[in-house]
Amino acid sequence: MLVSHSAAVAESVAELARGLAAGGPVVPVAAAGGTPDGGLGTSAERIAAAAREVDRGAGVALLVDLGSAVLTVRALLEDDELPSGSRLVDAPFVEGAVAAVVAASAGAPLAEVESAAAEAYGYRKS
Repeated sequence: MLVSHSAAVAESVAELARGLAAGGPVVPVAAAGGTPDGGLGTSAERIAAAAREVDRGAGVALLVDLGSAVLTVRALLEDDELPSGSRLVDAPFVEGAVAAVVAASAGAPLAEVESAAAEAYGYRKS
């Protein structure tokens, strides 16, 4: 699941991750970006609803873009407002999302999905 301050960013990264994982069945990917009125920001209600939408009983990996998205997801986790086993994943937003969706689509359990996303910090571009 992707949480961004922008609905367009969250949807675009979700589309990219789905497209790059499309060698087989792709896991459900939700995007929760922006505020209910279409502005920039985060919405606890949108995040919780999107997490419930993609939950298949094994927990949900949540990747976030910026500071207040982190705080919102942490608060939802602390208040038990996300599906059981959900995790805030410390990973780069774009590269981590692609790695997570590819791993999950290959059948990896949540811990391995989280690890694959976190490993994206090591992707060197030079």
